[in-house]
Amino acid sequence: MLLTGTYFRTIDEKGRFSIPRPLRGVLGLDQTTSMFLAPGTDGSLALYSTDGFQEMAERLGRHSPTARDVRAFSRLLYARATRVEVDRQGRIRLPQELARLISVERELVLVGVRDHLEIWEPGRWEAYLEQLQPFYDEMAERAFGDSGASMPDVTDHPAAEEPGGAPEQERGAVPGKPR
Repeated sequence: MLLTGTYFRTIDEKGRFSIPRPLRGVLGLDQTTSMFLAPGTDGSLALYSTDGFQEMAERLGRHSPTARDVRAFSRLLYARATRVEVDRQGRIRLPQELARLISVERELVLVGVRDHLEIWEPGRWEAYLEQLQPFYDEMAERAFGDSGASMPDVTDHPAAEEPGGAPEQERGAVPGKPR
């Protein structure tokens, strides 16, 4: 399953939003009517097919259950993860608790991220793009570098600051050192 694209959606008066038609088949919504919605990363929510959520749970289960970070993450993830039903029009009701978690009110952005969809508050998504897009080539080089390393950790990158956080640093600038 490969989920891609960016889709701007409106939340209706019943708290529902629709999955775009092109994604419904990829998600297997012609064969199932439920998915899993859970807290995501970087201020988003993650929407998984049932199989995708099971695969993610199995990956997490391969880590030591006694490791403090694994225990904490598991509690935070599973305590708020919820099965959501998809109606015949491809709509999902966004639980209020999860909508509040990411500050979504009437509009949201769905982002395809390989094996799941992320749900973002539109302003936060735009700020994320503005901060990281200038570093796309640099991140691609590290992600696909010849070293065989896995995806880079961009959390220590100056552009990975929370929206409204520290000002963006000039490319190549040394923190605390004038140019």
